[in-house]
Amino acid sequence: MTIFSRKSNLLKPSLFSLFALTLAACSDDNDTPAPPPVQPIPKTFQVVVTNITHNQPFSPAAVALHQSGSFWQLNQAASEALETMAEGGDNSAMLAESFVMEGASGGEIIMPGAEDVVPIQTLETGELYLSVATMLVNTNDAFTGISSVDVTNMAVGDSLTFRVTAYDAGTEGNSEAQGTIPGPADGGEGFNSTRDDRDFVHRHPGVVSLDDGLTTSVLNQSHRFDNPVSTVRILRTR
Repeated sequence: MTIFSRKSNLLKPSLFSLFALTLAACSDDNDTPAPPPVQPIPKTFQVVVTNITHNQPFSPAAVALHQSGSFWQLNQAASEALETMAEGGDNSAMLAESFVMEGASGGEIIMPGAEDVVPIQTLETGELYLSVATMLVNTNDAFTGISSVDVTNMAVGDSLTFRVTAYDAGTEGNSEAQGTIPGPADGGEGFNSTRDDRDFVHRHPGVVSLDDGLTTSVLNQSHRFDNPVSTVRILRTR
């Protein structure tokens, strides 16, 4: 009994010391706060699209931020998403493109002489590009906008302004015929999956109109346009 008692007494200080050291270590860990997570700084842009035509309303603008891809390239076939927007003014497929990180749609038709302001924001870092597209609705498949403008290094307060031409999606012939134009000049169909034109994106040659001798046209001289047809202003606000 005495031997057992002595061994027990000898072990107690060692166990107590180990327990104390463990508590001290735990206490030190708890007293050291974890570093706060690094919060990404949002980049916020304000995109102003202005219609400078005489009688060509614009469809609600599609605005996108992305790091790769593009809405269109000159001399290349239009995507179905671009075709849908350029023929009927529906931008939903463009904003759903796989390369779009952040997308925003303008809230309304942009009438001649008017503008729409579209805010857009991202938390992404690295290279950053901005694109805008909108249809000239009194045409078969004309559109305007900017493709893949580099906004990576824009600081807060910086702005970029572009005077932009009209493009032809090359997906629908510019017949100007009744029933083929979705705008108020005709109220015809929008998107049609059949492609009966050059099938590549190019600068738009302009409309002919009834007043210029195209007897089957539903357009008149007021629907003609010279380039540029729009201005696009990008402002970094945050």
